[in-house]
Amino acid sequence: MTRESMEFDVVIVGAGPSGLSAAIKLAQISQEKGKNWQIALVEKGSEIGAHIISGAVVEPSALNELFPNWKELGAPMKTEVTVDEFHYLRSQNKAIKVPGLFIPRPMKNHGNYIISLGNLCRWLGEQAENLGVNIFPGFPANEIIFDDNDQVKGIITADMGIDANGKEKGSFEAGYELLAKHTIFSEGCRGHLGKQLIEKFNLDKNSDPQHYGLGIKEVWQIDEEKSKPGKVVHTLGWPLNNHTEGGGFLYHMEQGKVALGFIVALNYDNPYLSPFEEFQRWKHNPIIKDVIKGGKRVSYGARAMNKGGLQSLPEIEIPGACLTGCEAGFLNPAKIKGTHTAMKTGMIAAESIAENLLKEDTNDIKINYSKKVQDSWVYAELKQSRNFEPALNKFGTFFGAAFAFIDQNIFRGKLPFTLHNSKADHDCLKSAQDSKEIDYQKPDNKISFDRLSSVFLSSTNHEEDQPCHLQLTDSDIPIDKNLPQWAEPAQRYCPAAVYEVIEENNIRKFRINAQNCVHCKTCDIKDPSQNITWVTPEGGGGPNYSNM
Repeated sequence: MTRESMEFDVVIVGAGPSGLSAAIKLAQISQEKGKNWQIALVEKGSEIGAHIISGAVVEPSALNELFPNWKELGAPMKTEVTVDEFHYLRSQNKAIKVPGLFIPRPMKNHGNYIISLGNLCRWLGEQAENLGVNIFPGFPANEIIFDDNDQVKGIITADMGIDANGKEKGSFEAGYELLAKHTIFSEGCRGHLGKQLIEKFNLDKNSDPQHYGLGIKEVWQIDEEKSKPGKVVHTLGWPLNNHTEGGGFLYHMEQGKVALGFIVALNYDNPYLSPFEEFQRWKHNPIIKDVIKGGKRVSYGARAMNKGGLQSLPEIEIPGACLTGCEAGFLNPAKIKGTHTAMKTGMIAAESIAENLLKEDTNDIKINYSKKVQDSWVYAELKQSRNFEPALNKFGTFFGAAFAFIDQNIFRGKLPFTLHNSKADHDCLKSAQDSKEIDYQKPDNKISFDRLSSVFLSSTNHEEDQPCHLQLTDSDIPIDKNLPQWAEPAQRYCPAAVYEVIEENNIRKFRINAQNCVHCKTCDIKDPSQNITWVTPEGGGGPNYSNM
């Protein structure tokens, strides 16, 4: 196929906090040095922020470095944390408030801000455009370009106007080749091109498997008298058992809104568990219910997140390319925060590439990105928190949290050993016959809801007549293997009702409702047969999050 090519100095894949920070830092250096570097930033969402979802309580350290005057520039960081609470939920009706003295130090939020990460990314996008960055929303990066020596030379954006059978429609438009000396991959957690790079170059050969959690979030408009802007609430315990990692959050935002959500670690072992249903159950504890009762749910979304930490980091640099942010897994699991580390690694990548572009030898592509990351506060922070995730996995939620307190508050992350978790999340499921079914109550449509009405609030939309972006390596596995062995868990781990086992003419079939997909990537991670691969749908498809 003949494709139009465009050449840039740097191509950045993904307009999340890491990709945007990389673009901005490069543009700032370009101006400072009197250069005119051409920077391209491609984003699969219909607009900047459309696919961005996070809690989010953000630590402003990286933003302080990128824009010391961000307050004067009008960054959407208005609600500073004023109250920080932690509760251990014993049952649906009982909770114990944990004294602040016993909360692990990294989980305290003094000096942080409750924000919409999508709105922050939209603001960062405006700053990038003002600095001359070429931003292409609605253009998914579909393929990596390699030369004969396996050096990355850029990316190809997805073709548009392909029907479900792979045929060109009247609206067909071929994707573009975006060529560059350097390509930064900042797709976020489980990015599909980053996944390919890790596999192709065996970048994780010296690492623990990456570990993940599924975060499900809602935004509610609540009664004004219940609104306490700046209040942060975290919970541990019910409805999860002691051997299933996870917990909830409720953040009071401005204008009578609260963001609430639930995270379930994807190393859970019961195939009958549904993270979505656990979230709906959790909302019925009075700690949460008393806040949202009488309110209105206005937004919904879900996204997988990295939680492996330092031991799960792959190599992050190959000839012509580097991995930043959650693409590589730089989230700090002890803080449950990755925005500041994503931004900083994007900035470090930009500084490393800028040094190369300033060299007289234009054939030299070597950058010092890996070393710069290891010398940064990001690496020091992850090293300090390195035992948090494996301790929860090894000791269970209750004793793991106690270990985290000792590790972080007493020893300040300097214990003379490093724990490991070497079992991949998709290998953790027990068989259906060895597991207990979970009886989830029907939603009351006041506090708890079903998945389809939830997906509606995410404004998810895909062109129906296009190839399915959820690809099965073997179409027989869901019914022939996953169903008898694990009761086909895709029906339950997906938070968007994408996967169903149906019966037609007394024959069981596996149905994929790809139009519901909110791009959380859980299926790509948790499928026990590793039979599902998430690839980019047609440009602009997916959720269109607002204030998430």
